[in-house]
Amino acid sequence: MRDLYAKIASLEREGRRFAVATVVRTTGSTPQVVGAKLLIDDLGRTTGTLGGGCVEGDAFEEAKRILSDGGASLREYELTEDLAWDTGLVCGGTMWINIEPGDTALRVSGRELLGNILAASGGGKPVALATLLRRTRVQPTVTTQVATPGQSSTSTEFAAVGRLFVESDGRSNGTLGDPALDARAREAAAEALRRGTARTVVIGDDLELLVEPVLAKPHLVIAGGGHVALALARMATLLEYDVTIVEDRAEYADRERFPIGVEIAQGEIAPTLEALGLGWNSFIVIATRGHKMDAHCLRAAVKTDARYIGLLGSKRKTVLIAKMLKAEGITEERLRAVHAPIGLDLGGRTPAEIALSVLAEMSEERFGGSGKPLRLASDVLDRALAAQ
Repeated sequence: MRDLYAKIASLEREGRRFAVATVVRTTGSTPQVVGAKLLIDDLGRTTGTLGGGCVEGDAFEEAKRILSDGGASLREYELTEDLAWDTGLVCGGTMWINIEPGDTALRVSGRELLGNILAASGGGKPVALATLLRRTRVQPTVTTQVATPGQSSTSTEFAAVGRLFVESDGRSNGTLGDPALDARAREAAAEALRRGTARTVVIGDDLELLVEPVLAKPHLVIAGGGHVALALARMATLLEYDVTIVEDRAEYADRERFPIGVEIAQGEIAPTLEALGLGWNSFIVIATRGHKMDAHCLRAAVKTDARYIGLLGSKRKTVLIAKMLKAEGITEERLRAVHAPIGLDLGGRTPAEIALSVLAEMSEERFGGSGKPLRLASDVLDRALAAQ
């Protein structure tokens, strides 16, 4: 997302006009999540995605109309089975996409927010935007048909009616029109900042709140530079983590071994790890070459603010190190928060398979997933296949 905000800053410096399209609400299965954005400038250039296909194409055309005529738009897209068959978009869901001109997209009560958002996405204190959505219950007078059969785009029954800017210390700017709603938005923003992902909160029969946290990319720090670390670094860069390898051996700290952009911190591992000054959106994986070094690294890791700490190895090693650190005064609460042994049980044993299980668990932590299979239950599939 930082690339999109950086593009906004570039367009503003160039004096170009642009529009921002945001997925503000979803139901069912959709090709993008709440908070996904597409930036469209007055030359037709785009940054980001709403999931592709005709939904994105229609949003692009609507953005061009807004750049020409002014105003804003909140549109509903129903993803039907026909649309899924023709275009590959996920069927069965509905997306609501808000499109607004750039000069209002990042402004609250006259305050320009781009500087704060750029700072937050670059590693500064996180912030959040809370947008109030109200169900209008007004039947649309005009229906806009999209060319692709099976897709509908109409005036939505939801409208964006207020916005609040919330900082990490709870201070806010703007109002949703009611002190109680403002307080609820600050509470929801605090939870979204803890999770690090956008979310929609239902706060009444006619009101929903879209909360979009803005924070730096997740930072994966791997203590050790061996084979599992190499596989982790390769996969994590694809998942858009900033990656740092901490390693004391020169041959394993060789930058040529790792993907472009991976940072190498060579030095004694535990002290180097402790000196990194890691913030909340950090993930630490301890995968050194020995139990003693793992223990030193875990001691350093639990002193940080990292939201995720994982220890590679056996259950026996986990118990031995946990007992040792408890005897040193590390609290049981902090030790129980460590993911050890690390990863989800996927059955693999190679370095790449171990890395996959670790990153799967980290994704579960980041996005609040259940870790359960997504496949249809047998009884649901049986009923569907039996239906005439």
